[in-house]
Amino acid sequence: MLRTTLHAVLAGMLVTSAPAAMTLESGVRMGGREMHAAFEDVQPFLQSGSAVFKRGNHEIIFGVVVSPEGHLLTKASELGAIEDLKVVIGDRIYEQPVLLAVDPQWDVALVKVSGVGLQPVDLGRTEDLERGEWLVANGATTRRYRRVQVGMVAASPREVKPNGGAVLGIVFKEDGGLVVSAVSEGSGAEKAGIQEGDKLLAIDGRDVAKREEVLEILEDKRVGQSLAVRVERDGGPVELKVVLAGRTQVFGEEETRNDHMSGDFSMRRTGFPRIMQHDIIGNSRFMGGPVLDLDGRCVGMNIARFSRCETYAIPALELQQLVRSLMDEAQRKANAGA
Repeated sequence: MLRTTLHAVLAGMLVTSAPAAMTLESGVRMGGREMHAAFEDVQPFLQSGSAVFKRGNHEIIFGVVVSPEGHLLTKASELGAIEDLKVVIGDRIYEQPVLLAVDPQWDVALVKVSGVGLQPVDLGRTEDLERGEWLVANGATTRRYRRVQVGMVAASPREVKPNGGAVLGIVFKEDGGLVVSAVSEGSGAEKAGIQEGDKLLAIDGRDVAKREEVLEILEDKRVGQSLAVRVERDGGPVELKVVLAGRTQVFGEEETRNDHMSGDFSMRRTGFPRIMQHDIIGNSRFMGGPVLDLDGRCVGMNIARFSRCETYAIPALELQQLVRSLMDEAQRKANAGA
């Protein structure tokens, strides 16, 4: 039904004279009413399978429903403090969501609401999509309605390395070795407990004494990887685990001319093991939600608004794996706390 309706709309757009094509009515353009109406058969899947995280009346981020019991996946770095958030699924509001687990490599969080009988998305289509294939994602929302936003697959799946590479999140000086002179706020180094004045001894089992040795170790590492770091503090060794972040996440980056033209893009937009790129219009608040094919199957989760014409999504195969790994992590934490 959807494919037939869509073909009819496209045919109506093409059957026009040359002068009319130059003054195409807004109702039949890519973002117009008729074009969106052609995708309305997918809207119920979007309505039941997506979540909207809100702080007060402000939408913060979207999410993907992955279990009937209220488990959701979303973009971790955009959540902020979860205690004051509420979640809208379908037309119901859920208070007091709980953060269960986070995968820093993918920037994905597993959140739980007290739902029963929810309709999770169908992650069964795991093969790579063809370029040019139609997709649907969340657009503007109200409590009772998720407006479809449409676009196409724009590129083949690929890894997107972090701008500037992966970093520990420290600044050091060479003073008879590598001495930490500053620790970046929110970095893996800060969370691991590295302190100013610590002397760096080893990373990932390799002794280090020069800046070049640190850079060589980090060269092929990914964001989200956990490395063993040994430092000297108060005359003795201290063993720590540091989760790597992207350089631009920790130290920021100089915005390019294209960035200034792109509008609202994601705080973290690089450093993903594998992404699907599409051209659905959106902004950073549209991330975290499902990307659907014409049959309503979830083929990915939006993870980063990269620029004015590029959005990155985690493919369904990797989402399946993330659901399993984050559920397992949440269960381990629950068992440890029991």
